[in-house]
Amino acid sequence: VQLQASGGGLAQAGGSLRLSCVISGVTLSNYVMGWFRQAPGKEREFVTRIRWIDGRTSYADSVKDRFIISRDNNKDTVYLQMNNLKPEDTAIYYCAGRLLSDTWRYWGQGTQVTVSS
Repeated sequence: VQLQASGGGLAQAGGSLRLSCVISGVTLSNYVMGWFRQAPGKEREFVTRIRWIDGRTSYADSVKDRFIISRDNNKDTVYLQMNNLKPEDTAIYYCAGRLLSDTWRYWGQGTQVTVSS
């Protein structure tokens, strides 16, 4: 399984960024894909996830109503649309994958998101 994340960068507070993660090597109908982040000096935290087979989503309270996770079945890609960004969203963002009843087993390389005030 390979996860290739991209799309990070620098944004101003209130701005938007979109992250992408291309997945290869698996049959995605059996998978949940998610995004995690790790800020400097902090532990990695859950951001959001999507169940591939039906698109069901879940969000951390800190990003609810600002971030949107989605998937493209034709491109085997999961996206994270980040709106109304805040400086506290600054972190390395990781794409992750797991089987429906498993722990998060597969991780991408991470992409840096920096939000200036």
